[in-house]
Amino acid sequence: MDSSHHLSSGMAEKVRHFLEMIKFSHTVFALPFAFMGLVLASMANQAMPTVAQIFWICVAMVGARSGAMGLNRIIDAKIDAANPRTAERHLPAGKIKLGEAWSFVLVSILLLVVAAWMLNPLCLQLAPIAIGFLVLYSFCKRFTAMAHLVLGVCLAAAPIGAWIALRGDVSWQIVVLGLAVMFWVAGFDIFYALQDLEYDRGAGLHSIPARFGVTKALRFARVLHVSMVVLLLLLLVGTGLGWIYLSGVTIVGGLLLYEHSLVKPDDISRLDAAFFNMNGYISVTILAFTLVDALVG
Repeated sequence: MDSSHHLSSGMAEKVRHFLEMIKFSHTVFALPFAFMGLVLASMANQAMPTVAQIFWICVAMVGARSGAMGLNRIIDAKIDAANPRTAERHLPAGKIKLGEAWSFVLVSILLLVVAAWMLNPLCLQLAPIAIGFLVLYSFCKRFTAMAHLVLGVCLAAAPIGAWIALRGDVSWQIVVLGLAVMFWVAGFDIFYALQDLEYDRGAGLHSIPARFGVTKALRFARVLHVSMVVLLLLLLVGTGLGWIYLSGVTIVGGLLLYEHSLVKPDDISRLDAAFFNMNGYISVTILAFTLVDALVG
């Protein structure tokens, strides 16, 4: 009894470590936009997605995000070990072994490929490109300050991938939504990088804050987030979305304003609230209003 209890508790702890390593709670950022892409594709098709399609889209999302985060932790293990803020992450701290992390990444990527295969031929053909961007992002900060935009491209694949999963094609509307997600992610990733400004400069790593300083970095983030709202408004054209969706975009604009008010050049102490809380609210809000608009309309 004691040994079985010890085994089960040990397994539970290992699972918890893996979920913490990939920051599973941050799935709230991209997953709502994947479902938003699903809603827009369903409106274009004038038909509901099947349960199987929804299931495989979720599998693809989980596989892609888990694989990307796991790979990022492996590639950045030495950097994380040298950075006081990240030295206690699971690989540097020895909570997860390197072999375990690689196994986790390979299984995650396999899930993505299987899900793409189950959805349609175009999804399967594009899967290697998606994986390529996931790998590229993990190396970007070693040679370019534009790493934030590459991360944005990775998350922009969520709504675009969901659209392709349902329709097997690409339209300008879903590209617009993908660009909105890209600018949004790049903007809040600039916020996140503020924490490591001094370390990145000392280690020769690249980011917008490390290259341009805090004040200019916050301006970059502001421009990116204004661009996101403009692109979300553009979706009112040709999608069938109406005033309910417009209300959601207005709320998102307000949340972004509040997010930017939390972070100041001389005070980033409220960065966690700006990064996690506000961005979680933003993604869930726009999905909720898009879904209600689609159902009511």
